[in-house]
Amino acid sequence: MVRQFHHPRGLPGRFVGWFMAHRGSNRQRNVWAVSLLDVEPAERVLEIGFGPGIAIAELARRATEGHVYGIDHSQVMVAQAGRRNADAVRARRVHLVHASVDRLPDFGEPLDAVLAVNSLGFWPDPVARLREVRGVLRPGGRIALVSQPRCPGADRGTTDRAAEELRDLLTRAGFADLRTEMLGLDPPVACVLAVNPASGTD
Repeated sequence: MVRQFHHPRGLPGRFVGWFMAHRGSNRQRNVWAVSLLDVEPAERVLEIGFGPGIAIAELARRATEGHVYGIDHSQVMVAQAGRRNADAVRARRVHLVHASVDRLPDFGEPLDAVLAVNSLGFWPDPVARLREVRGVLRPGGRIALVSQPRCPGADRGTTDRAAEELRDLLTRAGFADLRTEMLGLDPPVACVLAVNPASGTD
């Protein structure tokens, strides 16, 4: 079942997606994370590892004149998120792709913001992947990395350590202006936000 949360597949994967979509803390965490990105109506935003599409829906609610992109390596999650965001997909405001973070699709133009919620721990070579994400962000574009540890006994200390790891990875990847926000769930949620600096500043 743990593997299903990493890569939902088949009938068990559909159950995992349903569980993630309906768990109150998951919904609260995703809506909170999106709020921290301050998405403007005309912006182009990407979520990496969108799961059942809760944050995608919230991003689409804010980027009413822009575009919301999502990639996920699970076909089951692409299907669930597509159904949850069917109207926005039909209107071509939301674009969901079955893809891995190490094979980013072409987004055409630079993005304004990127979100990843509880997915970075599964990325191969996360510093290299974050550098590639910087490559698709405009100068001054924002990124939000969210972690709510799910290991047994996780507490505020576990979340603090997770936040420090996220800060370290972002710094090594060349991001700047880092700040950390906390959401008081059990265990707490950390969101580390950063900016893609202008060329030549890193």
